[in-house]
Amino acid sequence: SQKPEVYDLVEKEVEQANRVLPRAARIRRFANLHKELDADEAELTRTRKLRRGFFEERYRDLVNGLFEAESKIDVSMQVKYQDGRMAQASTTVMVRDLKDEADA
Repeated sequence: SQKPEVYDLVEKEVEQANRVLPRAARIRRFANLHKELDADEAELTRTRKLRRGFFEERYRDLVNGLFEAESKIDVSMQVKYQDGRMAQASTTVMVRDLKDEADA
């Protein structure tokens, strides 16, 4: 998800969506998560709805980085494997800024 090619594909889709949104509602920056959200890790409900409170707590550094104009965000979190083992995972998540068509 952190490959430039993947970001380019997502950016094209976001730009297309932004064309039909009012200016105040347009996406200005985005980041691809480093992992799929998982109900087994309490990030999603069993019906695949986002648990917002849990997400805000677990991904606080990522959310703050989006609002603080960071271009890269270091993320570290505890991961629980299906067999019950726990590990610490760290990675860097890239942030992509979008051009506002009115500014281009």
